Amino acid sequence: MRITNLLHFTENHRYCTYRDFSLSALDYKMLNFIYQPLVGAFAIGFYQLLYQHVPGERVGYSRMEQQRRLFLTLGVDPSEKGRKYLIEQASKLEAVGLLQTSRIYVPETDDAIYEYELHAPLSPNEFFKTQHLTLLLRDKVGKFSVLALREQFCAEEPEELTHIALHKEDLSIPFYELFTLNTHVIDYELEQALTEVSPPRQAAFRMGSGLADSGLNYADIISRFPRISANRVYVERLRYEPEQLGIINYVVKKYKLTLQDICSLLDEDGMFDEQGEVRLDELQRRANLQYRQGKRRAEETERLVHKVAGMRREEEAAAAAERLSVEHAVEMEYYLDVPVQFQGKCDIHQYNMMMRNEPYTEMLKKFFPGSVPDNLLDMFEKIDLNYKLPEEVINVLIHYLMSLLIGGTNQRINRNFVDAIASNMLMKQIDTYEKAVRHIRDQEKIGQNAESAKKSGGTTRRGRTGYDKTGKQKPNIPIIQNVPQGRAVTPEQLEEMRKVARKLDQKNE
Repeated sequence: MRITNLLHFTENHRYCTYRDFSLSALDYKMLNFIYQPLVGAFAIGFYQLLYQHVPGERVGYSRMEQQRRLFLTLGVDPSEKGRKYLIEQASKLEAVGLLQTSRIYVPETDDAIYEYELHAPLSPNEFFKTQHLTLLLRDKVGKFSVLALREQFCAEEPEELTHIALHKEDLSIPFYELFTLNTHVIDYELEQALTEVSPPRQAAFRMGSGLADSGLNYADIISRFPRISANRVYVERLRYEPEQLGIINYVVKKYKLTLQDICSLLDEDGMFDEQGEVRLDELQRRANLQYRQGKRRAEETERLVHKVAGMRREEEAAAAAERLSVEHAVEMEYYLDVPVQFQGKCDIHQYNMMMRNEPYTEMLKKFFPGSVPDNLLDMFEKIDLNYKLPEEVINVLIHYLMSLLIGGTNQRINRNFVDAIASNMLMKQIDTYEKAVRHIRDQEKIGQNAESAKKSGGTTRRGRTGYDKTGKQKPNIPIIQNVPQGRAVTPEQLEEMRKVARKLDQKNE
């Protein structure tokens, strides 16, 4: 039972009990000998008390009462300590599958009602086939006690049946060989009467995946929405406006928001207009920001978990063993040129075999004589863990980036540039070594064509590489090479100009 605030679970809250089964003698024996060692005698007493709320010869709901009856009957003090203890006992029953607790918000009274739905104990065969329950029982009573309890619930097979090879023949008669139904007449009155007489569970009390499939309802939102919020008046109107609630559920499903997230967004200013309707554009804009931030945090957390906890050690060991056992060859048409760092250390065959079979972390170490920069490790770690590119494709990407640096290009190798290349590879579904080699060769051709067009005076929308930023090129401005020169000034003319300048200075004074 997930109760974060003890004031939401008190003796003054109302409750009801629901069950659709009846306990047999075998069920009582299972409760006393199997379930009681797991959860304790008090929890089993709590379960039987809830069971007695509905008469034994009937199924369905009990009448609505205050939880004060539970506290007084069980002898629990309705204090903070007593409420915690009762919550703990209910949680034990829920963990072993005997109880399911739900809280229903009632808008009319602004209060909550608790429903305790009981489940029948498992049969002996089903229980001992459930691994986690059997292991828990072993931890509680020991291995030999588990075997002894298992024998108490099963009668032994006759000795004659155990030593004789039997050829069993099924002699049972199916239903329609013995009985014939009049299916030509459909009795709608009987079906309607059975539907009205049977006590179906109300939609507000149903538990299961139906609520999750249909989305959030008004009770979910209003129970978590702050009462002092300025937007609470608009949120309370959602009870009578299913269209607005549908818009909210659309945004929740689109951006994978939780109940806490949507309540936080609806509490912000500008979410509702003057008529009290939800502003879809503003809600989507802020939900998108929250979704992107959550995605970024999830990616960072995933990388941190892989880095710190070493969750991929077993996978890497298995991959290393597979690489040692099976080494993939490279066809000569997909050979990459040996960069400067590897010249004299290996030939073109050895270099391409390393690119095809080595992990990207080892290739980075070979490109750098010292330690690999942390920013490069982070970039390629994101491509590996979050983008899920194969390591052979990452090696080709590393080769391409190093060739750009060695080639003297002005392109800066930063995070955005590498992300752009990796995203392009993902969209083109480049998942093999051969596809990656063809892709970077195409990009190199685009870069060479751009350089030749630039040298010939034409305009281009790309730079030296295929991944440079697009934009309009500046027009070619003609530069004057030869400045015409006139006759030199004579000394007499220069002296005359100085006199004129002195006269002008005197006038200004």
